[in-house]
Amino acid sequence: MTTGKRIILWSSVALLLILAGLFWFKFYFVFGRGVKAGELNQFTYKGYVWKTYEGRLIQAGFKGSGKATGGATIESFIFDFSVEDEKVAEKLMHLSGKNVELHYKEYRGSLPWRGMQKHVVDSIVSVTEIPTDQ
Repeated sequence: MTTGKRIILWSSVALLLILAGLFWFKFYFVFGRGVKAGELNQFTYKGYVWKTYEGRLIQAGFKGSGKATGGATIESFIFDFSVEDEKVAEKLMHLSGKNVELHYKEYRGSLPWRGMQKHVVDSIVSVTEIPTDQ
């Protein structure tokens, strides 16, 4: 094997290893972990080619008082997430409208077979009933 062919071969191998490492970092490296709490607004099973479980959590909160508004206001935050584990998804299907705490992993990118979101819920921490006015 000539020197030129060896350089091309090793350069190609190095480039492939670098690209594989970047792909792993973007789509499989867990960037963050955490727990989000709020009302489970919707949970669906959808997709064209890869069917995935997708959900939405509504988190109510207060926005600080500003000079223009003159006081605090209630503001909703939306947390969109995907679920890989079918057992967790089956439990969430029956919890719509309830307050839940969900443990999630955050990735740098989403994959079509894992879900549409960068946040992937892997477990349910707790579930509480929403009090109704009588």
